[in-house]
Amino acid sequence: MRIILVTGPGGAGRTTVAAATALVEAWAGRRVLLLAADGGTGTVLDDGELPGSLTVLRPETGAGFRREFLAIQSRAGTAFDLLGAAPFEEAELTELPGSRSFAQLRALRDAAAGDHDLVVVDMPVLRDALALLALPVQLRRYLRRLLPPERQAARALRPLLAQLAGVPMPAQWLYESTARWETELAAVQAVVDAPDTTVRLVVEPGPAADEALRTARLGLALQGVALDLVVANRMLPAESGDPWLAGLAARQHDHLARLREAYGSVHPLPHLGRAPRGPEDLALLGAVRHQAPAVAPPGRTVEDRREQDGVLVWHLPLPCAVKDDVSLVRRGDELLLTVGPFRHALALPAALRRCTVTGAGLVEGDLRVRFTPDPGLWPRTP
Repeated sequence: MRIILVTGPGGAGRTTVAAATALVEAWAGRRVLLLAADGGTGTVLDDGELPGSLTVLRPETGAGFRREFLAIQSRAGTAFDLLGAAPFEEAELTELPGSRSFAQLRALRDAAAGDHDLVVVDMPVLRDALALLALPVQLRRYLRRLLPPERQAARALRPLLAQLAGVPMPAQWLYESTARWETELAAVQAVVDAPDTTVRLVVEPGPAADEALRTARLGLALQGVALDLVVANRMLPAESGDPWLAGLAARQHDHLARLREAYGSVHPLPHLGRAPRGPEDLALLGAVRHQAPAVAPPGRTVEDRREQDGVLVWHLPLPCAVKDDVSLVRRGDELLLTVGPFRHALALPAALRRCTVTGAGLVEGDLRVRFTPDPGLWPRTP
């Protein structure tokens, strides 16, 4: 199953492109699921009959949050009773900030478990989409820091430790909730990391398009997700009898040329002269079915070159334009890499966890980290 995540700057037309992509693929006979993760995809499909092979799904947000909250409240009911707390009723619970992200992740996980040929996801705006894709890894990291696996392994000793040493141990329901979240987050992360999951960036050629492409390439490279196609949306015709429109079209095509120079796989879509609505309008954008070349996710392997030049190389790779905007901080067994507006955690190999980081830099998209040699942990060949 292939999964296409469609995102872009606000107002660039990502919702329209997502709907058009799903529609034309369904007309071609493929079983397609359109996941309206941002809630607006359905509006461009309201008018007209949809093919039977197309399913449109809008993930629940408020209802899912209420269900999760009530389940936690039920597990902790005894503690609430002891504290004299009054439990919440379902009718008084409202959606909290952040719950939409969890609903979108759960919907993406469930969609990947289906039997469709293609899943098209209408993602949030670019910055929010990149943050959403990074969320499973970040949350799993937070869970491991807050409740390490070795502490979970000791839960059978909790009553004994509490009596003999007064060591506070989390309640059983907390361990169970942590294990459940770890399982769910790992399933979502597996979908994001899958080779068949790619991102399609929608931009409107102009000054903001170049910045959007740089941001997308940087954020996706850190996460190891492939960018398969850039869609240049709302292109004006090159030939126009109106001098004003001709000037706008010329500037658009200049930006289109710059996009193609920075990233080869760019596909233009025409401006319809109106906001697309319904299958007939979307059919006019049928060229969005342009078959982008298969793109392998950027590698994030580690190359051990300590014997040659004393460095360990993480092949990310990153756009070279950010090589002067990189910082690295050691936190326990991890290196926190900050590149531009993004932060990414890199796990240190076991042999280096007691070594000292003495330098780091980005060379041709590869992060090169130098460590202080420790003869006891890092034997050199004579």
